[in-house]
Amino acid sequence: MRLALFDLDNTLVNRVAAFPHAITDLCNDWGYGPDIEAWLTTELADRAVPADFGRLIAEFRLPDDEARLWRGYVDRIASSVTCDAAILSGLDQLRSEGWAVGIATNGAADIQRAKLAATGLLDCVDGIAVSGDIEVRKPDRRLFELAAERCGTDLSPGGWMIGDNPATDIGGGRAAGLRTIWLHGRPWPDSLAPAERTVRAATDAITILLNESE
Repeated sequence: MRLALFDLDNTLVNRVAAFPHAITDLCNDWGYGPDIEAWLTTELADRAVPADFGRLIAEFRLPDDEARLWRGYVDRIASSVTCDAAILSGLDQLRSEGWAVGIATNGAADIQRAKLAATGLLDCVDGIAVSGDIEVRKPDRRLFELAAERCGTDLSPGGWMIGDNPATDIGGGRAAGLRTIWLHGRPWPDSLAPAERTVRAATDAITILLNESE
């Protein structure tokens, strides 16, 4: 069984576009001013974990609860992210062509799974491995192994990893024995060998895999 593993954020869903809307909505919900909005925008730009809201409470001496704020953030970011319908149908087509399709993503388990449920991606993949479940993050090979196992297969030759992060997705995928497709966007480090293919969108990567199966 051929394996296609995908990253989640800024590969299958556009976190960059969703993030500012989620932060603005949160601050409106909670009655927070521009100083807190600016702090959240800076501190959570790349990733967020519950402890970040503990830091927020301490920084601004807020009479609030870390767990409540985290739950609000999870709900808002999940409702803000979207997945293109063409991606969902492309993943379904891959599976119908005999591919095992999985997601290997870094992040807190509850927020990543909330995004997957909200976008419909849960119904379009065979297995999911989230770093927050096992405290192992890409580029660690073990996360790729777990994703493959949850898809009912393994990291056998011929598998692919598709993602936007050169180090964690492409470098990590290659070290795990997978071929790689990079979604162009982030700066590419000079020290890293190029991916096998470079595309602009996940739909382009899916097309490459479907053509391979013909």
